[in-house]
Amino acid sequence: MKTKYQFTAFLCVMGLLSYGQKGIPPKEDTKKVTITNFPTHLEYSSSLASGLKTANGWQSTPAATGLGKPRMLYIGKKGQLYVTRRDAGDVLMLTDTNNDGRFDDMTRVADFPGVHGITAKDDFMYLCNNNKVLRYALNADGTLGKAADTLIKDLPSGGQHANRTMDFGPDGKLYISVGSVCNDCKESDKETAAMLQVDPQTWKRRLYASGLRNTIGFDWQPQSKEMWGVDNGGDTKGDDWPPEELNKIIMGGNYGFPFAYGKKEVDQSREDPVGNTKEGWVKPTQASIMDFPAHSAPIAFAFFDSGKNKGDALVCWHGSWNRQNPSGYKVERIKFDSKGNPTGSEDFLTGFLIGNERFGRPAGLAIGSDVVYISDDANGIIYALKQK
Repeated sequence: MKTKYQFTAFLCVMGLLSYGQKGIPPKEDTKKVTITNFPTHLEYSSSLASGLKTANGWQSTPAATGLGKPRMLYIGKKGQLYVTRRDAGDVLMLTDTNNDGRFDDMTRVADFPGVHGITAKDDFMYLCNNNKVLRYALNADGTLGKAADTLIKDLPSGGQHANRTMDFGPDGKLYISVGSVCNDCKESDKETAAMLQVDPQTWKRRLYASGLRNTIGFDWQPQSKEMWGVDNGGDTKGDDWPPEELNKIIMGGNYGFPFAYGKKEVDQSREDPVGNTKEGWVKPTQASIMDFPAHSAPIAFAFFDSGKNKGDALVCWHGSWNRQNPSGYKVERIKFDSKGNPTGSEDFLTGFLIGNERFGRPAGLAIGSDVVYISDDANGIIYALKQK
């Protein structure tokens, strides 16, 4: 039986759930890192939210509050908004019953420890955590069937980067991003620091691209149908290097991790790989297309599929935790031309960072026909952005 809550009475109770990991993380995972300049947290207030700055022609309103730590988002066929909550281990369905632009009803539609990635296809919803991919039947009212099919149960151990994301591509295949187990080490499992491709007929998978340290956000450019993603650079290498990357992800492409970042910049702090030099190993890899400030921490990334913004993309910068001058804490628009090539970028939603204080960390992103939803997992908010 489903459980419903009105937001006026809802106080989120966070359940910190742990989930199993296969194998033993490399030694680098146990290395302690000192947090040097994590901006001070500010609790959400309507006055702070009113100070957010949007791109010209857009306006932002809080569409839901009190959600704990909302992460990835997905818009349903009837305008419902699905929200994964990794720490609480559940999925919420938010509904605006009176069409006033604010969600006033919530249904918990799934309980799944560590759930993060979400997508849907052909009347089924797909969810994933560190190790598993589950499939649920979608009911007519948007709720999920009680029984879930376990499609995959042996994704690689998450280690430091356990936030799996997935989506179906234009070719009908399912793509799953698997981050590196550690901050900066040569992976022992070829399926880590990689993009996997899954055949939905057999649920067998293969390596699609490698050398991607942690590409949580990825999507397909609507004009070119090419896959693009934003990759997180490594930590503990200084305030300004390595950069965060925008990559065009191609089948068989190697994107350099752990021996290079950005425009094939060799990491001279690493030892040479066995039987090769760093420079020799890096030479055949793929260079980034655009670079962004180090430690900005990209999470969600999605394209506008229709309307006058069609072809451009948005990226949520979760924000730095280890940079002397904080970076990120905003949503940025990356402009693409009619051929599907990026041409530049501009701020889309800013104001979460005030000096060395922050009251929000953009995480999830869903773009609808007339609205953009952005989740803030620091203060439990969903923002709705619409064009004026």
